[in-house]
Amino acid sequence: MAESNNKIRVIVIGASGRMGRTVCEAVAAEDDLKLTAAVDSALGNDEARPEFPFAGVPLYPSLIDCLASESVDVAVDFTVPASVFENILSCLSHEVNCVVGTTGLTGAQLVEIERQCQQSGASCLVAPNFAIGAVLMMDIAQVVARYMPYCEITELHHDKKLDAPSGTALRTAEMISAARLDCPDVPGPEGSVARGLNHRGIPIHSVRLPGLVAHQEIVFGGQGQTLTIRHDSISRESFMPGVLLAVRRVLELDGLAVGLEKVM
Repeated sequence: MAESNNKIRVIVIGASGRMGRTVCEAVAAEDDLKLTAAVDSALGNDEARPEFPFAGVPLYPSLIDCLASESVDVAVDFTVPASVFENILSCLSHEVNCVVGTTGLTGAQLVEIERQCQQSGASCLVAPNFAIGAVLMMDIAQVVARYMPYCEITELHHDKKLDAPSGTALRTAEMISAARLDCPDVPGPEGSVARGLNHRGIPIHSVRLPGLVAHQEIVFGGQGQTLTIRHDSISRESFMPGVLLAVRRVLELDGLAVGLEKVM
């Protein structure tokens, strides 16, 4: 439960990263939220410790130490695929609700997270993309897919992004696949040309270049026509309205939810 003055107590895991730092700034600026602590392994090294502009906010290199020391309502995780699953389980075991922007969770891990949610009574929202426009793009793509089932996805991100394809592209392909009234074969003989990754019958092409943030284009093809839907995040601030919405709404969820649309 939130503290008596109705502020939601939030910790940010991965706080010294680019997204983590932006989330800290966004949470600290909200009247109904309290940035309770920042967690990042880099914070344990005095030489590597970044300049952290939040006076009075405790810094923890260990999530376990933070959970043992602080009263927390919601943990926001923007870390790496190698650590996100254990981070979530640690939070849920302390009855802390989770908002997760880190991609790479497997289906089996999501099943275990759901089980842990039911056992602890805490909730977890996993979202491949927190940009409101990106969620609307995926929603619109489901409508188009019912009438134009042939499509390909190109996703473009900054060169430091660890995973490819992006979680947003994979989620988009799954939503389109579920919405199509028929399931066309991907054109072209298998293995004859570079088609990117085929996910649920939809080719996904990944681009990683400096200067990009997060971008996705879906091109649908039909007889004598094409339809293109594109979303561009030109700064990391574009994700913050969705993150803040998730922080506030995760307290109302029951168990695990995947996708920001579940709380919109």
